[in-house]
Order: sequence, then C-alpha cells, then structure tokens
Amino acid sequence: MTGRQRVLAMINGAWADSVPLMPITMMFAADRFGVPYRRYASDHRVLVEAQIHTAEEFDLDYVSCISDPAREAADCGAAVEFFDDQPPAIDESRARLGDKSDLASLTIPDPVGGGRMTDRVEAAALFKNRIRGERLIEGWIEGPCAEAADLRGINALMIDFYEDPAFIADLFEFALEMGLRFAKAQVDAGVDIIGVGDAAASLIGRQLYEQYVWPCEKRLVDGLHAMGTRVRFHICGNTRPILDGIGRLRCEIVDLDWMVPLNEARAVMGTDQVLLGNIDPVVVLRNGTAATVRAAITECHRQAGGKYIVGAGCEVVRDTPLENLHALREYARTH
Repeated sequence: MTGRQRVLAMINGAWADSVPLMPITMMFAADRFGVPYRRYASDHRVLVEAQIHTAEEFDLDYVSCISDPAREAADCGAAVEFFDDQPPAIDESRARLGDKSDLASLTIPDPVGGGRMTDRVEAAALFKNRIRGERLIEGWIEGPCAEAADLRGINALMIDFYEDPAFIADLFEFALEMGLRFAKAQVDAGVDIIGVGDAAASLIGRQLYEQYVWPCEKRLVDGLHAMGTRVRFHICGNTRPILDGIGRLRCEIVDLDWMVPLNEARAVMGTDQVLLGNIDPVVVLRNGTAATVRAAITECHRQAGGKYIVGAGCEVVRDTPLENLHALREYARTH
C-alpha cells in the first residue's frame, strides 16, 4: 500500500497492511535537509523538498505544509519576528488587536493574495505535483482559539473571556471565516486532509471551552467536511478536561499530547475515533533509546486499540536521535 492508501484505510475503517506513521516534523525536517529554518518557513519549495526528503528517509505516510502558527496572523498585519534558524514568533507586546476596536476594520486577507498564507497554498500545489498519490498531503490552519490568541495576545485573550464575551464572539467569528477560506485554498490546491492546531484551547478549562470554543470549532470542522476534506485535530497540552468535546467534533484524526492517557481518551471518544500519538517528544523520543521508544509506542498502541496512528505527542524535537525515529518506523511497519 502507499502511505496515502494506508492512512485513508485507517480513517475509513478498512484493512491496512500496517499501522500508519504520521509524526509532525518541522525543525527536524529542515535539519535533515540541511537548511536553516527561516528558509523552510519562508519558501514553500524548500519546505516541500525537506518534507519529501524526511518522509522518504523514515518511510512516513504523509507530508505536511505545517511550519509555524503565524501564517494567518502575519497576513492580518501582526508583528512577526523571524530568526535565522528558529520558527517565526508573534510579538505579543505589539499584538495586532492590542486595541480591540481594530477588529471592526480588520478584513480577512486573501489566502492567495501573495502573503504567507499564499506560500502555504503553493506548498500544497507543489506537493500535489511531486507526491502523485504516494503519500497523504496535509494542509494546516490555526483553530479559532489559537488564532484569536495570535491576533489579540494570549494573556489579553484570557481576560477577555471574562470581561468582554461579545468581543470574543466577534473575534472567533473572524478567525472561523479566515480559517475556512485558508483551508479551501489549500484543498483546491490538492491537500487530502487539513490539520487544525488550536493549542490555546487547552488553557481555558471545560466551562469556557464548552461555552465559547467548542461551538466555533464544531462549525469549523463541519465547514471543512462540507468542502470535502478530512480533519486532523491537534491541541497541544493537557486536554483531559475537554476530551468529550474534542470527540464530539467528529474529526477523522485526533492528536493527543503525552500527558493525556490514551485509554482515557478511548473510553471518552469511543472505538471509532482514530487517535494519534502520544509519546513524550522530549523525555521518550529525544532523550530515550530505541528500546524505550519501542516500549512506549507499544503501550500507546495497546491503550488506543485498533484505530491508532503512530506519532509523538507533538512535534519531533530537532535533535532527536535518528535511531529513535527508525524505531517508530519499525514499529509501524511491523504492526
């Protein structure tokens, strides 16, 4: 089977010759390809070549357009700092919506208008041309809570939940519409699945999540499904208080970070949900040995049961030993 066929079989509940392998590689991929991360995050041609190189080296079942969370925010005029060999970072001290009243005049940028979003769309199109069905192609957008934090600043956003719920509603609506437009451009360019990163959602607790975040996430997921694509949902951090809500989103794949027991997620989300992860990317994958990696992923698979994809809880750390990645590959291909 091709990698694309393998992942789609897992999603569709069909037979697959082995467990799919979908770890997130960004800085790791740039390093394996021998390019500074600034080039990886700024030039879609470099990103595509680095992803293909890494996927071929470790027999990954997919390639991804993911690089950093500042694509949408940058095109909205957010202050983004670039570094020679680190990911771009949003300067919260100069948040685009430091003044909340600016939201009224903020327009959604065109995802193919020549900005940083366009570079990701171009990555999707180049993947489509280069991959030719051999591996699943993943696009990426920021979820509503994460994008709101990128535009407003995470600390200010947390206060807004209590002091200005009306602003939260308007900001989430903006983020939702921008995310759907960005996703549609990537789907049209050829991606097979859209990854949604909503890391800030793990910080607010169950009550605020259910009241404000989940309804917007659900509309986002439903909108992605309506345009004919699949969804991989990724929230970094401890999502145990909101596992039920994540399960009710009905995403094709749910990533789980290392602090969330897979057996607990399985019990809450049911047997049909495909789970991905969730070994500790630092303590186990980076600092461990091939033997400890195999033991950890074996336990993850045991807890998750049948609908499971091999990967780490979050991004593969850039200096992870190669033998540890090969241990993930060997496990996936023999189970």
